[in-house]
Amino acid sequence: MHFGKTVSAGLRAVAGAAVVSTLGLALPAAAQTDITVAVPNPSAITWAPMWAAIGEGYFEEEGLNLDVQAVDGSSQVLQAMSAGQADIGAPGPGPVLGARARGLDVVFIYNLYPKSVFGLLVEADSDFNEPTDLEGRVIGVGTADGAEVSFARAILTDAGMSEGEDYTFLPVGDGGTAAVAFLRGDVDAYAGAVSDAAILANRGLDLREITPEPYLAFFGNGYAALQSYIDENPEVIEGFGRALVRGMRFIADPANEETALDHMAAGNPQEGEDREFAASLLAAVVERMTPTEAYIAEGYGYQPPEHWETWQQSLLNGGDLEAPFDDLTAGYSNDWIAGWNAE
Repeated sequence: MHFGKTVSAGLRAVAGAAVVSTLGLALPAAAQTDITVAVPNPSAITWAPMWAAIGEGYFEEEGLNLDVQAVDGSSQVLQAMSAGQADIGAPGPGPVLGARARGLDVVFIYNLYPKSVFGLLVEADSDFNEPTDLEGRVIGVGTADGAEVSFARAILTDAGMSEGEDYTFLPVGDGGTAAVAFLRGDVDAYAGAVSDAAILANRGLDLREITPEPYLAFFGNGYAALQSYIDENPEVIEGFGRALVRGMRFIADPANEETALDHMAAGNPQEGEDREFAASLLAAVVERMTPTEAYIAEGYGYQPPEHWETWQQSLLNGGDLEAPFDDLTAGYSNDWIAGWNAE
């Protein structure tokens, strides 16, 4: 498959470089392991801890050289992993469970967005106040099979509505193309991520959220790898997670905001052109990435088992899964969390 836009050619080139010892002799630098990370959109701020860890050299210190590739949605992330074109990916939990149901042994290893990354959005001056108000309407989504589709479908199913009969999804992309869809009247609502909402607001669309309260607790995208890759490369998984947690701690410190924004701009220069907007988006992302009070002590990346149960039940209710898993826990792991978060 053809990857989307290349967001980064990787970290600073260090493999094979020389370092000077205290005796003045040139010694070979430690070899770096190249890994490809697939993300479902080209935003750097959406994946802020990773880009902060790249910019601060945390991955380099772990012996890892990242090549970050942007594809179109969680489905393509999983396809890239399945085809061996990505070692680690950042899909949503819904698509991960769907892929496991189809036989792909993918394992969610890091919960990047412990608070829901998605929302059901309508124009501020519309008459829509709850999901049932969208009966007979068109709901815009970024891609036809993205994680936001599973999220929105679960909400509407719980509201007693059926896709194709009571509402319709229309893939309209994100950012500017989604804004155009709203302005032309192609869509009446939009199911998207926190980054999409910020971008649409920056394009002059005043939106408000009508997501039912229980769904705000659904966690969003995180990092995953195939079980075979994990088994063959445990040192990569350990190093990747350690660097990622350090990157999260970096962006969570307000004192690092300006430097963090510089790192984000290096990952996506266009996103960094509007510094004020980038700062606003980064603040929103950090808030969604910070665990709730109930789980903060578990550390960054922790996955509450009951939240996976909730996701599974919603997918069953919406018809995205035909049957519950015999062992849901095989699809996610908290085994590395304590080590990654150790000071």
